[in-house]
Amino acid sequence: MNNTITLEHISVSEMDNNCYLLCSGSQGLLIDAADDPKALLAMAKSAGVTITGVLTTHRHWDHVRALPEVLSATGATHYAPFLDSPALPAPVDVELNHGDVIEFGGQELPVAILRGHTPGGAALAVEMAGTTHLFVGDSLFPGGLGKTDSEGSFARLFKDVTERIFDVYEDSTVVHPGHGKSTTLGAERPQLDEWLARGW
Repeated sequence: MNNTITLEHISVSEMDNNCYLLCSGSQGLLIDAADDPKALLAMAKSAGVTITGVLTTHRHWDHVRALPEVLSATGATHYAPFLDSPALPAPVDVELNHGDVIEFGGQELPVAILRGHTPGGAALAVEMAGTTHLFVGDSLFPGGLGKTDSEGSFARLFKDVTERIFDVYEDSTVVHPGHGKSTTLGAERPQLDEWLARGW
């Protein structure tokens, strides 16, 4: 059996929210049902998969606007980080802790919890064609970390991103953020000291 995982992607809403669809066989795992449920369901149909799981990376409103409708239309299992799940607009079937895995496409996909942008967002690691891909929500972007509202929140996010992402994965790892373009850990690693010094 071929357990290859492939990736589809669409940007929705006026906020350029990235929605990612992992595909394996006839099944799809959607990462962030941010907006425009018709477009998300059409992406799955075009890819020839049924959305069987939805991962919500974090609680912010712009990442969850299509969540109730997509879950209702698909009956998918809803995964979300336990620290953010109480604030979500749809019930969570599986609350994720740091170090948990999501089983999909014959893989066990590791979950990292990143605290600071929200109480605790989720990042998911996926192996595709010999390369690790990280889906990080709004915790990490090209050129910096996600927005934080205090020095303490920044320190917490910097610590988690450093220890749970940069210290774990290789430079070739592709980072897929919640908005905008993807990057690699290798491109961002030299800037860590600069981010720490500036505090954002």
